[in-house]
Amino acid sequence: MNPPLFESCIKSLPRIGRGKVRDMYAVDEKHLLIVTTDRLSAFDVILPDPIPGKGEVLTAVSNFWFARLAHIVPNHLVDIDPQSVVRGEYERAQVHGRGIVVRRLHPLPIEAVVRGYLTGSGWKDYQASGKVCGTALPARLRQAGKLPEPIFTPATKADMGAHDENIDYATCAKLVGAALSEKVRDAALQLYREAADYARTRGIIVADTKFEFGLGQDGTLYLIDEALTPDSSRFWPIDAYREGSSPPSFDKQFVRDYLETLDWNKQAPGPALPAEIIEKTSAKYREALTRLTGAS
Repeated sequence: MNPPLFESCIKSLPRIGRGKVRDMYAVDEKHLLIVTTDRLSAFDVILPDPIPGKGEVLTAVSNFWFARLAHIVPNHLVDIDPQSVVRGEYERAQVHGRGIVVRRLHPLPIEAVVRGYLTGSGWKDYQASGKVCGTALPARLRQAGKLPEPIFTPATKADMGAHDENIDYATCAKLVGAALSEKVRDAALQLYREAADYARTRGIIVADTKFEFGLGQDGTLYLIDEALTPDSSRFWPIDAYREGSSPPSFDKQFVRDYLETLDWNKQAPGPALPAEIIEKTSAKYREALTRLTGAS
């Protein structure tokens, strides 16, 4: 495994953005280089300790899904070797296994969240109102229970350090327009259904996930950012799943659960993670990759 990469340093290209996990560089007017680091965020705060191998896992899992689901909606990947757009061994080492070259697109200001099970903030909303993001659900559902049908529950994309906010479908339509909102909803639901069906054959329940979309200059809708990774989804092992409690997971919920035991106000700076938590988290990411794709 390569040494952990907390922040990339590609001096041959101008850096144009830094997200919670990804660093973005301009290749030319039509393309970007995205480097997925080993940073980990929880409760929208970047933690000080990288998770070894995380960026490579996220890249491999996303690329797997981009290829598998391309018949539903095109994605931002282009056939350009990321090592060919940087200079020197130091920069090539940073993008190896974790860099991708993508189309420059106009990202939509929403996250397309799809929920197949009642958990997380959806479970809290349901307990309070019987609804999730304005969608009414049947009475007497249990925590981690499977929903009658997957539901589309969009959220706003917050700035760094702020919290994303769940919104109802009407607000989503106001933000991006009725026709585009419908297109995003339909694509997200189809992506989730096909991915969840496949994941079950690999012993994983996709409880929920979030997608991001962007528009090309001609109005074409593209799937961007990442797809169905342990960062953007809740993955539960089928053999440990039980209704009525939060199942163990292959995602960063493991870290969230640890952080909930600390006296931390969920504001920056985030607390350091013990070595045991870092190693267990790294192992969970690697297991998700192996289960889903067969790769190590």
